[in-house]
Amino acid sequence: MSLRFGDCLFDPEARELRRGGEPVPLTRKAYELLRLLIERRPAAVSKAQINEALWPSTFVSEVNLSTLVFEVRQALGDDSRRPKYVRTVRGFGYSFFASAEQDEAERPSRPVSRCRLIWGDREIALRQGENVLGRTPEAVAWIDHASVSRRHARVVVEGARARLEDLGSKNGTFVGRRRIDTAVLLENGCEIRLGSVPMTFRVFTALGTTRTGAGRPE
Repeated sequence: MSLRFGDCLFDPEARELRRGGEPVPLTRKAYELLRLLIERRPAAVSKAQINEALWPSTFVSEVNLSTLVFEVRQALGDDSRRPKYVRTVRGFGYSFFASAEQDEAERPSRPVSRCRLIWGDREIALRQGENVLGRTPEAVAWIDHASVSRRHARVVVEGARARLEDLGSKNGTFVGRRRIDTAVLLENGCEIRLGSVPMTFRVFTALGTTRTGAGRPE
């Protein structure tokens, strides 16, 4: 069930957060923290409960949790001094206190496929059409690595199909161990590499939604 709050849409089935209609990249731990706070809303969740859910039977510094909270707030466009969504409960933990409602502008439709790149602990959502990869501000995710060019490569998504193309990068784009010089159709689970940065291409199938009145799948 998708939940809408402010200009954000949280879709737990697709493991996706959208803000202003655009997917927002989150690390896996930050996504799990956001999901936990939303599920427990408006109750405050203690730091001990969060640590047990995110790092079971593992000791972690408080800095780890503070870093995740900062990432979640950045993704939501929230401000710790004047919070709209995530409130700090001093000496205890955090709570999601905004009103979140089921997105009434959507209704069940056919299953749709969503393409993603898995990069370390990050999941990069790929939108339909062109997705530039590299160190340019227009990239779907900024890949800050010396072996990656500003406009290194692009993934063109058409439905559940995606093609990877090198954009004249210095250190090359690879599918498996093969350096590509033409567009290559990606298969679910295939390994790709930008310079020396490895990623995995994945296709997830989730319950699609059709926006009423628009006639276009989200």
